[in-house]
Amino acid sequence: MIHFDCDYMAGAHPEVLDTIVKNNTVQTSGYGNDDFCTRAKQLIREACGTPDAAVHFMVGGTQTNSTVLDGILRRTEGVIAAESAHINVHESGAIELSGHKVIALPSHQGKLDAEEVRTYLHDFYADETWEHMVAPGAVYVSFPTEFGTIYSLNELKALSKVCHDYKIPFYIDGARLGFGLAASADVTLKDIARLADVFYIGGTKMGALFGEAVVCTDSNLLPRFFTLMKARGAVLAKGRLLGMQYEAFFQNNLYLRIGRHGVALAQRLRKAFEGKGFHTFIDSPTNQQFFILPNEVIDRLMPVATFEYWGPRGEKESKVRFVTSWETTEEDIKTLEELL
Repeated sequence: MIHFDCDYMAGAHPEVLDTIVKNNTVQTSGYGNDDFCTRAKQLIREACGTPDAAVHFMVGGTQTNSTVLDGILRRTEGVIAAESAHINVHESGAIELSGHKVIALPSHQGKLDAEEVRTYLHDFYADETWEHMVAPGAVYVSFPTEFGTIYSLNELKALSKVCHDYKIPFYIDGARLGFGLAASADVTLKDIARLADVFYIGGTKMGALFGEAVVCTDSNLLPRFFTLMKARGAVLAKGRLLGMQYEAFFQNNLYLRIGRHGVALAQRLRKAFEGKGFHTFIDSPTNQQFFILPNEVIDRLMPVATFEYWGPRGEKESKVRFVTSWETTEEDIKTLEELL
């Protein structure tokens, strides 16, 4: 059986796991107050080109999104996001449970349009009854998006400018950031750090056992954030485990190496399907690939390859998603090519 369900089917990348095993018996203080976290935070600041950034380690993506947004939004504020955004669709209402509304705008293959965001903000405050409505207190995007698409540098610049013009934070969900950077022609980690007020460097989907690293370039944006993290159950007592993993990620360029590996194999997978006449329904340059397949082809593949339906099964054909990861091998792709 070969697996293409998602990018966290397997455990940790060997270089990450080796770091944990090698330091397993080292005893440290808890809650991230250890040398591993200190070194990892410094490596992240250097990679981002943000020497004064605040870095916080958390465990999972939904926990990170809900805690960060709760920290940057006032009680009466919501967050603007694409209607297809992860926080609006696949996080079980976590943002709403924290008391904040997701303000959904049209999705353009997973992306927000900066001019539509600007129009929404303008029209909101042009309405004399705006004080009776949930105010837009931040803008959320993911890089890459839930559809594997990526924003260009100019698109990110435009969104960042809108946010700064209206004095609201720009937040980037980087659950698959390494794959997005590997697939982008013009966006770097330093660009992300320069344009976003807060973002996170995903670990769970990039080869960690678990973990996400929040980077806040404005140290005043999340005051007393550790206390909020603790209150939200987002502080790991054995915080050194997070530090160890991110120290491994940012040594020897591992994080980007994993991204490039997943993207390269995903593009080969895409060529295999297109070579047999099957079509994509989203043009994704990242590790997620989306196809429209006849149901009979799906039924023949499923006993030997795992992947996901993307929506309900159709009468004759269905949309499906294949995802590569650090653990996907050349042999896996070759096997799929032979199956096709």
